[in-house]
Amino acid sequence: MNIGLFSETYYPEINGVATSVYMLKAELENRGHNVYVFTTTTPGAPEYEHNVFRVPSMPFIFISERRVGLFYQPKLAHIIKKLGLDIIHTHTEFSLGIFGRIMARELRLPIVHTYHTIYEDYTHYLTHFKALDRRAKAFARTYSKVCCNTVEQVIVPTEKTKELLMTYSVHKDISVVPTGIDLSKFARNHYSVEDVKALKMKYDINPQDKVLLYIGRVSQEKNIEEIINAMPEYMKNRESVKFVIVGSGPALEKLENLVQVMGLVERFVFTGSQPWDTIGLFYQLGDVFISASRSETQGLTYIEAMASGLPIVARADKCLEDILEEGKNGYSFTETQGLFHGLDQILFLDKTTNYSDNAVNKVKKYSTQEFAYQVEKVYQQVMSRDRVFCKRPDYDTKRI
Repeated sequence: MNIGLFSETYYPEINGVATSVYMLKAELENRGHNVYVFTTTTPGAPEYEHNVFRVPSMPFIFISERRVGLFYQPKLAHIIKKLGLDIIHTHTEFSLGIFGRIMARELRLPIVHTYHTIYEDYTHYLTHFKALDRRAKAFARTYSKVCCNTVEQVIVPTEKTKELLMTYSVHKDISVVPTGIDLSKFARNHYSVEDVKALKMKYDINPQDKVLLYIGRVSQEKNIEEIINAMPEYMKNRESVKFVIVGSGPALEKLENLVQVMGLVERFVFTGSQPWDTIGLFYQLGDVFISASRSETQGLTYIEAMASGLPIVARADKCLEDILEEGKNGYSFTETQGLFHGLDQILFLDKTTNYSDNAVNKVKKYSTQEFAYQVEKVYQQVMSRDRVFCKRPDYDTKRI
């Protein structure tokens, strides 16, 4: 098949959607398909990328580190018409997604959409008043419904997201396909003892330290502040505990100031954003992965952490149902004492449970190969249906 993937974000950006699209392209190509990615320009992108087309972009007005592409690009549309695409798969509801829909209509192609982001969890970037926020959430639900009901099939990463879309009145077929990850990238034996030791020295992490680790976007919806607010009590009698936060975002400065006010600067490490290719090494800093996020669709960082051998302690969420086994590879919590209990069991009290091995074994099914295979099955299912446009024009399929 000739497959077109349309995404607002892509490698080398560090986020779940970028990683998902990057991995999907690579694995579909390994399965013999021709895959073309249409995405935005972004700082740090490689000079040459095979079958990747980037459109001019600008920072998103509400989230400056995210970019959105410009709308319909006539020159790129002309190129797309020569690629002989068989199917279009959009990964965004915004400009590149709209562009993908336009091309699907013009070329009479089937279109599949992956719903990655629960937008009603992000409306606080647009509004600062509860009355307005309610309206913004209602709009986010309606817009999501329209986007999903105007494609031929929807893909979501978890049952949680499928159930949510059904409450939005999405009536299209919804396939649950968990995003895969390159498990080998996170395996502990992928990194030398010397490299891990050097990274710990860089951030003044001592051999006896117990490291709580968070990797991801540093923003309000990730709810990192809740964990930080609990740390004065937790760290008071546990002098070996440090909290390492890897990532950047709009809440970073606020959280750094909060730690300073608490007088815990020496117990916290803020590394800032790190290159995507080094993230696997940063997971090796931790003894436990911790998160209080309420906005996850799948929680890719949880899977990455487990693949790295880290148990997790996370706020209870439906997206954890398929990966978290209480007392075996981690703990969930709903309140502060539950957070403390999970951390203490893993770090200090339970010496019999092999949390690390249990975590690794639990996520073996999330391989990129299985991910691509399941997406390919969705493509085949959609393309086998009788469609209104049963014949598309014969465009020049010469290599561009």
